[in-house]
Amino acid sequence: MLSYRFRLYPSKRTEEVLYQQLNLCRWLYNRLLEELNKAKTEGQKLSQKDTQALIVKLKKEKPELEKVHSKVLQMVNYQLWSNVRALSTLKKNGRKIGKLRFKGQWFKTLNYNQSGFKLDGKKLYLSKVGAINVKLHRSIEGKIKGVFVKRELSGKWFAAFQCEKRPVFLKRNSKVIGLDMGIKHFLSDSDGRQIENPKFYGRSLERLQKAHRALSRKKKGSKNRAKARVKLARACEKVVNQRDDFLHKLSKFYINNYDMIAIEDLNTMCMVRNHSFAKSILDASWSKFFIMLSYKAENAGRTLVKVNPRGTSREYKHGELDRDYNASLNILERGLLGLGQPYVPVETEPLLVEIPASSIVEAGSPHHL
Repeated sequence: MLSYRFRLYPSKRTEEVLYQQLNLCRWLYNRLLEELNKAKTEGQKLSQKDTQALIVKLKKEKPELEKVHSKVLQMVNYQLWSNVRALSTLKKNGRKIGKLRFKGQWFKTLNYNQSGFKLDGKKLYLSKVGAINVKLHRSIEGKIKGVFVKRELSGKWFAAFQCEKRPVFLKRNSKVIGLDMGIKHFLSDSDGRQIENPKFYGRSLERLQKAHRALSRKKKGSKNRAKARVKLARACEKVVNQRDDFLHKLSKFYINNYDMIAIEDLNTMCMVRNHSFAKSILDASWSKFFIMLSYKAENAGRTLVKVNPRGTSREYKHGELDRDYNASLNILERGLLGLGQPYVPVETEPLLVEIPASSIVEAGSPHHL
């Protein structure tokens, strides 16, 4: 399943309808959660089917729910139970987790699953909403199975189309690579590239702090505070967009050029507990990079191998090499051995090439291939 995300431009009237539907979905979510908590207090147990059937009764209690497409209301119930299951899993894993919280004033997504939507040209038609202009900056491949309509804190609206598409495998080239993630360099690979860490959050920190201070000085509930909140949200959104663009282009480069990619099986959640490196690791978004590599490898017919990270940076099997480059060689070796393939050490140390992050963002792939 692939996801295509596009900007929406609703009219003022349509935006009011969308706001109304978000509020109704928020009310339904909280009402169903209230019924779950009530049943638990009384020693009863409700299932997902029980709360699904309850929606019909709640439409009599709150007739406005008829203004929302039935499938969207069903997906509110699905979201509630997904959160319940996620919370239960965390508790089973030993995490100290409280109760599931009620949704406040902010409910941001309408989920049209399988029905209630139609994409026609540059307009998205939603049941009980109407037509919305959509900016299709690229073609959609595959059959559209569902649409998420989302409002960001910045005030912008987006549609994420969930598409079912058969994978298109790339031509094999027998090339393999090991990637070592780092702080100074975002990564070092076994072919001698060292990609600069872009540090998007760090470089935008002063601007974000200024926006935070401006928000804190505004009176709660005032229009100026609302404007300051949007300004801060847009500043944060820009950082996320820059980071995602960098990660998409870098992951695409490795998927396009290598049959097998070996990476460390890192537990980033444990690593960020080290306050010395937490901010740098979170800024780099290693986890998101690994996720991108994973689904792109699956759709391209490439092999992504995760290896035990223990000792990869300390085992100097390949002579007195650069620490990060040496680690990438160890990762590659473990990846190949894990697949039962022989590892042939490099005969000569390649000239390490430091590649600026800007070259990836501008050109779409590292140079010096």
